[in-house]
Amino acid sequence: MLAGAAARAVLGRLRRGARLRPPWCELAVGALWAGAGGWWGGGGLSWRWLPLLLGLAWLGVAAGAVDLVHGRLPDALTLPAVPAAVLATVPLGGVAVSRALLGALLLFGGYLAVRLVAPGALGAGDVKLAAALGAGLGAASLAALAVATVLAAVLTASVLAGGLLSGRLSPGAAVPHGPAMLFAAWLVLAVAAGAGVGAGA
Repeated sequence: MLAGAAARAVLGRLRRGARLRPPWCELAVGALWAGAGGWWGGGGLSWRWLPLLLGLAWLGVAAGAVDLVHGRLPDALTLPAVPAAVLATVPLGGVAVSRALLGALLLFGGYLAVRLVAPGALGAGDVKLAAALGAGLGAASLAALAVATVLAAVLTASVLAGGLLSGRLSPGAAVPHGPAMLFAAWLVLAVAAGAGVGAGA
């Protein structure tokens, strides 16, 4: 929960600050960290995955909250997340780090291509976030990139469809894609971590 409080404090100090009420960041980060720690403590998770899962949980809560509330992904979060994600893959081994670098390039390139072809489909923040998420996913496997990308698209489309059907959203309304990207990446990584994919590679 202290890490969640730190996330909320960081957001409030950004140049274009994001004010979030306590205790949502504290509870969300605390729950995710406690879950990962308990999973490791129970022997179901290798310690090699902890830095990546904990880091992505923190980023997911902080960046996801800003995107939901303010409709943007701050550079102050997405850009430092790229080297941090690569660094977090070091315990997984040299091959995993190489895959992380490749994954960052592939996912960034894919999202950038979509952004250039259809600017309205993705925001610039989504493209920058893709590099960090690609690093983590790539460390697991290149297949994880595709799974998380498809899952994120399905989640965003589902939210949009639900909003249109319920009347809460009007045609042409924009739905933040960052939260779906972050949730899908964390879920896919958690599954890979539980299966031991990439550990020690």
